[in-house]
Amino acid sequence: MWVTCGRRAARTTPTVVRVAASARRRPADGRLTHDLDPHDKGPQDACGVFGVWAPGEDVAKLAYYGIYALQHRGQESAGIAVSNGRQILVYKDMGLVSQVFDESTLEALRGHVAVGHSRYSTTGASTWHNAQPTFRPTMDGSIALGHNGNLTNTSELQQMVRDLPSSNGELDIHARNLETSTNDTSLVTALLAHHPDTTLEQRAMELLPQIRGAFCFVWMNESTLYAARDPQGIRPLVLGRLERGWVVASETAALDIVGASYVREVEPGEMVVVDEDGLRTARFAEPEPKGCLFEFVYLARPDTRISGRQVHGVRVEIGRRLADEHPVEADLVIPVPESGTPAAIGYAERSGIAYGTGLVKNSYVGRTFIQPSQTIRQLGIRLKLNPLRDVIEGKRLVVVDDSIVRGNTQRALVRMLREAGAREVHVRIASPPVKWPCFYGIDFATRAELIANGLTTDEICASIGADSLGYVDLEDTVAATEVAKDNLCRACFDGVYPVELPEPEHLGKHLLESFPEKLAELREPHPLTTSATGAGAGDSLERP
Repeated sequence: MWVTCGRRAARTTPTVVRVAASARRRPADGRLTHDLDPHDKGPQDACGVFGVWAPGEDVAKLAYYGIYALQHRGQESAGIAVSNGRQILVYKDMGLVSQVFDESTLEALRGHVAVGHSRYSTTGASTWHNAQPTFRPTMDGSIALGHNGNLTNTSELQQMVRDLPSSNGELDIHARNLETSTNDTSLVTALLAHHPDTTLEQRAMELLPQIRGAFCFVWMNESTLYAARDPQGIRPLVLGRLERGWVVASETAALDIVGASYVREVEPGEMVVVDEDGLRTARFAEPEPKGCLFEFVYLARPDTRISGRQVHGVRVEIGRRLADEHPVEADLVIPVPESGTPAAIGYAERSGIAYGTGLVKNSYVGRTFIQPSQTIRQLGIRLKLNPLRDVIEGKRLVVVDDSIVRGNTQRALVRMLREAGAREVHVRIASPPVKWPCFYGIDFATRAELIANGLTTDEICASIGADSLGYVDLEDTVAATEVAKDNLCRACFDGVYPVELPEPEHLGKHLLESFPEKLAELREPHPLTTSATGAGAGDSLERP
């Protein structure tokens, strides 16, 4: 779906027009892996963000390949905003990056600055009007913003949006009523867009210190690219250099894909600004580093570098330490692909047990527009993984996986391996037990659903039907990263949350959906809205 807004003279009413509507009407869909077993959804990251400022380059395609490289961080929706210096065009839709965009769409996105986003929802439902980048008109143009993370003072931000002054005329009322969607990103976008007496850069420096939680924001106006990372640096954000421009991205792997050279990480509490005058930075808060440990364990791509370490190497080292802690007599070490592979390599290397491929993963299982029937659903894990009987029959197996959330997948996996002839199945987990939910951008189960929260390791082993079960120790996991323990967020493992959490009633993925009277009046500019002052389609957000 298209949204566009052009630069206007100061204090005039911007016009939002329908440029085009997506010809590919999408039925309701869901991730196949979730639909197969909705009671065992694995950990999901919030989003991947990408920004590029590069005059003379095809920034839309750079953004496309950037968020394509970050697809693992979010598969519900994707979007790109591009500016040519006069107006911002936004195109976003539900689905994978490759499903949302085609050649003709990208050709229409011409400009010198772009922001891209791939989303998995951790605040707000999975709907079109929660897709990003979010878009808002301002006094003198417009902004588009993408966000990776999760905010913990959402209710305070919502009140700030409610309190936006309306004394400056029609546009202020319009801006006040543009908090749309049921996600925290829309609140921040609305607050950034309201800067009648200052610049966008100055407004950001005022607003960012008031935001709590984990955030990596990448946003733009018609001429400038901005990026900011929370003071704890919980989610990763890196800076890269092109021959004719600059790039910011959630992971270094996205820099590699677009041919950008890695410069450095965006520092916790730092804002980066790129425009025709070059790159400049400002610090809006003192850094208190607390990078997410689970990025090393599971979330980040293995070819990404975090804090100077390649993630693949960290996971191999975790596997070595896992072998030291939980040795066992066995014939073969096999990974649960793909995330368990590096740790399995490390386990086999340290234990001296042969490494092999015992499970084949269907690489194309991800998102589907075909809803599985109950018959197909009963196949469960076999649509994702299938055993190689000739490899595992009669063998004593060490099966290495990245984590256990609810335990349903591991239970089905152990049963499947035994049915394929495995003599023994010893499960080894390349992370400590996950006992606490995440409020900083990972959509775990609730604490009551986390199997390690209520059972001992021996009880979990019996529950999943394994011959033995071993988790890597938290201290060894931290040591493998070579990052100081005090500089890591370990909350999902030890319950120590580095950013203060609000009361339970102010937490949760669907928090903003509990304010229907406000949400009814706060809607994002939509393709079917004809203008800021004209009559639009009131129900347009319900039928993108």
